[in-house]
Amino acid sequence: MKRQIALMIGVLVIAVGAVVFLIFDKINTPIKDTGNTVEKKAAVTSVPEPLSENTIIKNTMHVITLETNFGTIQFETYDADAPKASNNFITLAQKGFYNGLTFHRVIDGFMIQGGDPECNPSKNSGRCGAGGPGYTFEDELNPATLSYKNGYKKGVVAMANAGPNTNGSQFFIMLADYPLPNNYTIFGKVVVGQEVVDKIGKTTTGANDKPTSPVVIKKASVVQKPQ
Repeated sequence: MKRQIALMIGVLVIAVGAVVFLIFDKINTPIKDTGNTVEKKAAVTSVPEPLSENTIIKNTMHVITLETNFGTIQFETYDADAPKASNNFITLAQKGFYNGLTFHRVIDGFMIQGGDPECNPSKNSGRCGAGGPGYTFEDELNPATLSYKNGYKKGVVAMANAGPNTNGSQFFIMLADYPLPNNYTIFGKVVVGQEVVDKIGKTTTGANDKPTSPVVIKKASVVQKPQ
């Protein structure tokens, strides 16, 4: 009898260990644009031009509003820490690039990812997860910046990529503090609607962490804060 109990306990320990390993392995998967960028909107053909030389660049100069079918999310941009990523997102949003796209990858307790033009449920789009604006730009990973030092905390907004210097339009929002390597350009943080981000994080997902029901960015808009 004691031998049978010991055997049952051993099997249970092995099973629990396997589940824990699978969960950790899934969460630790790199955040990537999983394929080559594909140009979907002809109006966006190059990296947006930087702000005027006379403009004093500071963090939190802009507020981005994402109106989703789960509610509204707002985040401030880190214009000084990541000027290229911030200006890129702002320019794409002003062109309507993000309107109708989805958060196509959701991992509860980790992050939500969106911004792929191939992930538009209202159109006959291509391979969701592999798209971009038709160009790439370099990382902004300066160890001297406060955002770099703080790392990937809950509410942080950062660029997804397919490797070094492959930023395009895909981005992610952190659902929790997580010790990711500093490979992803941080360009903002949620200031309103983190509860909406958390709600999206709880949505049911299927293959490739894709929500079974689309989480849609109905509209993205930009407001420049008074300086």
